[in-house]
Amino acid sequence: MNRKQPKSGALRGRFDGAADRRVERFTASVHCDRRLYAEDIEGSIAHAAVLERAGVLSADEARAVTRGLQAIRAEIEEGRFEWKEALEDVHINIEARLIESVGEAGKKLHTGRSRNDQVATDLRLYLRRQTGVMRAGIRRLQAGIVAVAEREAASVMPAFTHLQVAQPVTFGHHLMAWFEMLKRDDARFGEVRARINVLPLGSAACAGANYPLDRRHAAALLGFDTVSGNSLDAVSDRDFAIEFCAACALLMTHLSRFCEELVLWSSQQFDFIELADRFCTGSSIMPQKKNPDVAELVRGKSARVVGALTAMLALMKAQPLAYNRDNQEDKEILFGALDTTLDCVAIMADMMPAIKVHRERMREAAQSGFSTATDLADHLVSLQVPFRDAHRAVAAAVKLAADSGRTLDRLTPEEFSRLCPQAGEIAPVLRPEESLRMKQTEGGAAPESVDKQIAAAREYLAGAPPPP
Repeated sequence: MNRKQPKSGALRGRFDGAADRRVERFTASVHCDRRLYAEDIEGSIAHAAVLERAGVLSADEARAVTRGLQAIRAEIEEGRFEWKEALEDVHINIEARLIESVGEAGKKLHTGRSRNDQVATDLRLYLRRQTGVMRAGIRRLQAGIVAVAEREAASVMPAFTHLQVAQPVTFGHHLMAWFEMLKRDDARFGEVRARINVLPLGSAACAGANYPLDRRHAAALLGFDTVSGNSLDAVSDRDFAIEFCAACALLMTHLSRFCEELVLWSSQQFDFIELADRFCTGSSIMPQKKNPDVAELVRGKSARVVGALTAMLALMKAQPLAYNRDNQEDKEILFGALDTTLDCVAIMADMMPAIKVHRERMREAAQSGFSTATDLADHLVSLQVPFRDAHRAVAAAVKLAADSGRTLDRLTPEEFSRLCPQAGEIAPVLRPEESLRMKQTEGGAAPESVDKQIAAAREYLAGAPPPP
């Protein structure tokens, strides 16, 4: 079978024959990297301006190139652009169309530029925008969390350690823990953006360009903070993409943990919350089922993103300087992590406001799980009982209550006085509301403290939005 086809003309000037069709398919990335079209055109327009300054393009040629690129962007956005696998990638597809459109001026555009610094620039422009999209999504999810936390700031529930009842908190306090995690995620993407926002354009293939290209002018046109300091590093660096994946993986790990709790809390065994029907599905065989599938899928999709981070690290670990074709593989990994994370953040933000909280059930769980035992020990300490003696006495009281199928507040004063004569009246100490009242430390679970956390969160969300 003849697998050859006529030369495409692109990038095969030194070869006698056309590429094997299998090789074309194997090396092509246009199916994936075409999403970088806007950034590729933006970078090319800036490069044309720099070439005009350097005297490579005349003013008329620069205008023709710019108009041609803008017309190509319109073609793509209107669905009229013909993407060709034989042209390998987004860059050559756009360049070929530009030459077809504007002629000789289009052939000059690639002067002083390589696909190596071109793709690095495109990817940085793309991820810079996506950090803004991601942070806006995080903020929307945080706003939903704060709205529910404000509503449930005084709703008693047990906190857990080792998945065992620990101490009373409120549902609002618990939700604000997730707000804080997401706040760190938001900050992380901001920090990643700062390292993304360095311009590699002008590094050419690996050694820089032979033309007087004003790289800082290009950086100003494209909104970069500065230019790369070493051309070898600039074209082969993918640290910023790995770091973006790492930020996605951490965010997804947080969402996975959050969803694990939503799954537990909505089970019949916990029955703390109910998820809205539109975020649940039924069973193919069991008609009674209401499965928290959205939460479970977010938990499951976190594995994809963690895997993407691992794949990005493995992709880079053995590459010598400078650019290697291995880096073509980073796009599918990176875009998959990005898309998955954005989808999960968005659906979580939609799901939050519709959570129904079963307040009485949560309070019963806090009351029945010996959650105020530590408060009782602290009460004994206030009566000058050494903490270790207080700990031992309360542990004995918990055992007595558990063995007899009671809660601590059902022990008689006589029973407890035998364990600790100094105790006095203990019933008020064992109320979850009293336990919460005592947690006045900054960041603690007292409703007043939760109110302060919510006020600080609202101030944070009302601040300057993250840059695009």
